[in-house]
Amino acid sequence: MTQVIKSLSEIASDYDAIVLDQWGVLHDGSAAYPGTAAALKHLMARGTRLAVLSNSGKRAAPNRARIAAMGFPSGLFDCVMTSGEALWRDIANGTISERRFFPVERTAGDASAWATDLAIDLTPDLNSAEAVLLMGLPDGTNLSDWQPLLEEAASRHLRIYCSNPDKASPRAGGQTVMSPGALADVYTAAGGDVVFYGKPFKPVFASLAQALGTDRLLMVGDSLEHDIAGADAAGWDSVLIQGGLYAADFSTGDTDTTLARLCAEKSAPFPTYRLEVLR
Repeated sequence: MTQVIKSLSEIASDYDAIVLDQWGVLHDGSAAYPGTAAALKHLMARGTRLAVLSNSGKRAAPNRARIAAMGFPSGLFDCVMTSGEALWRDIANGTISERRFFPVERTAGDASAWATDLAIDLTPDLNSAEAVLLMGLPDGTNLSDWQPLLEEAASRHLRIYCSNPDKASPRAGGQTVMSPGALADVYTAAGGDVVFYGKPFKPVFASLAQALGTDRLLMVGDSLEHDIAGADAAGWDSVLIQGGLYAADFSTGDTDTTLARLCAEKSAPFPTYRLEVLR
């Protein structure tokens, strides 16, 4: 049964470190949620180790810089691990053999910045690509915009490397936007080959646990499918933040009923705890 808590400080001492998602937990993509930085600084002052685990297609360093720019002290987090970082490392160490990628990015230049120091080519010509790099989608896009690309990629039997498995992400004003995982799921359903990096897949949880030197970890996230299910599979406890991705769902009605409905819809386990917003 999911336990309701009013702040992370109630349970922080039960864990060696607390791992936090970004969007919907720390910030909305534009600004930090009110009181979040103060709450985390309070936890750090009490000796709690903190880390970030994010389904961001970008590498760890730009994510750490983004978080700091939103008012979180640079030394707040012991480790920042992203799905984009994990993919970069696998290309760098030769685990991935393709070397010519067609990039799909949220903002022009994201892919080239990400690929710094990699011996790969990024091409705007899908016909000359060996694989597709799916790291971001422009806000406001929809599935129909990408159908021609998916059909052409399928006709060439191209593999898609998806470095952000999230299907939706929160934005300012309570809005949500489609994220790369939704596109990757359509390709998979049509028989396409997709390799996912990030939550809920076990390797990224194992990489962070290894970096922190412990498995006694608490995952704080706003996605049942990615944060909560991934933590459960890794053997971690979890906290669902109600004010993130599912803010609209939790805005009316009984919260227990809403949580049960969402878990059933997402085929996800119940979180260990639930918290309205990070505090």
